[in-house]
Amino acid sequence: METYLLDWANLLLRWAHVVTAIAWVGSSFYFVFLDSSLTPPTDPDLQRQGVSGELWAVHGGGFYHPVKFAVRPPQLPSHLHWFYWESYSTWLTGFALFTISYLWNAGTYLVDKSVMDWSPQAAVAVALGFLVVFWLAYDAICRVFGQREGGDRTVGALVALLVCASAWLACHWFAGRAAFLLVGAMVATAMSANVFFWIIPGQKTVVASIRASQPVDPVHGKRGKQRSVHNTYFTLPVLFAMLSNHYSFTYTHPNNWLVLIAMMAAGAAIRQFFVLRHGFKLARNPHPWPYALAGVLVIVGVITALAPTPRVPALGESSGSVGYAELQPILAQHCYACHGAQVQMKNVRLDSVDQVALHAQGIYQQVVVSRAMPMNNATKITEAERNTLKRWFEGGAKLD
Repeated sequence: METYLLDWANLLLRWAHVVTAIAWVGSSFYFVFLDSSLTPPTDPDLQRQGVSGELWAVHGGGFYHPVKFAVRPPQLPSHLHWFYWESYSTWLTGFALFTISYLWNAGTYLVDKSVMDWSPQAAVAVALGFLVVFWLAYDAICRVFGQREGGDRTVGALVALLVCASAWLACHWFAGRAAFLLVGAMVATAMSANVFFWIIPGQKTVVASIRASQPVDPVHGKRGKQRSVHNTYFTLPVLFAMLSNHYSFTYTHPNNWLVLIAMMAAGAAIRQFFVLRHGFKLARNPHPWPYALAGVLVIVGVITALAPTPRVPALGESSGSVGYAELQPILAQHCYACHGAQVQMKNVRLDSVDQVALHAQGIYQQVVVSRAMPMNNATKITEAERNTLKRWFEGGAKLD
C-alpha cells in the first residue's frame, strides 16, 4: 500500500510541478522577449508619461500594446499583477517530488555504493546541503562582483565554474540519476531564491516608494533585472537535468559529470541565441547564430561520444543462445527482491516464465541497453551476467 500511495503522490506532484513550471518558464521567456523587443515610443503622450519602450503585438484575434516604465509610472494603478507564485509553486512541488522520489528512499535512489559508500542519512544531509550552499555561494558572487563595472562577465564566469564544480562533486558522491537531478534542483533553488529574496522584495520596495510619494531608487530595478536575466540562462540547463533521469545513457556514462556540464552549457548557449535574436534587428547587432551553432555542435559532440560500440565477445566466450535455465538464476539473484512474490516495483514481477515472457523487452532494455537496472547496481550484477541476458534476448528470448 505504501508503494501504491507513493506512486500516486509522485504522479500528482509531477503533474502539478510540470504545470507550474510551464507557467513560470513561459512568463519568464515572455518578459525576456518583451524587454528585448521594446522600441522607444514615438507617441509624444507616451514620451511625456515616461514610457521607455513599447511593443505592438497580435494574438488570439486581438491587438496588444504593452508599454514599459523604466523607473515609475505617472500613476500606480489600484490593481497590480505580481509574478511570483509561478516560481514558488514550481519550487514547492519540485522539492516535494524530490523528497518522495529520492530522499524518502535515499538508500536506493541517492546512494550508489560503487560511487560513495555512505549512509542514507549522510546522503540526504549532503543533498540538502547542495541546495543551500550553492545558493549562498551564487548569491555571494552576485553581491561582490555584480555591481562592479563589467561585473556581469565576472559573475557569469564564476557562476559557470561553480556549476561545473557542483556537477563534478554530485556525480562523484551520488548515484548518477540522483546527481543529475540534484544539480538541476540546486540551480532551480537559486532561481526561485532570486525571486523570493531579490526580485519581489525590490519590486515591493519600489511600489511602496511610489505609493508614499518618495523618490524611487533605480538600484532595485537593476538588481531585479540582473537576477531575472540569470534565471533565463539557467532555465534550459535545469530542464535538461530534470528530464535526464528518463535517459540512463546520460547519467550512467563513466564521465557523466562531463556529459551534464556539456549539455547544460549547450542549453545556456542556445538560450543566449534566443535572448539576443529578439532584439538584434532593433539594435542593429550581428545575428547571434554562432551561439545556436555552438550549442548544437556541443550536443552533436555528446551524442557522438555516447554512441554505443559493438561488443566483441572475449576469447573463449560463448556467443550461442541462452535458455531459461541459465537466465533464471540471474533473475533470482538480482531481480526477485524488487520484482518477485513479495514486492512488485512498478507492477513488474519476474519470478515466473509467463511474467518474464511479458517483460522480455523491458528486461533487455533496462539491464542491457540502458543499464539502469539493478538500481545503482545494488546487487552487483556482473558484465558476464549482463551479457548472458543480452544473448538470451537477442537469441530469441527462449523460455524452454
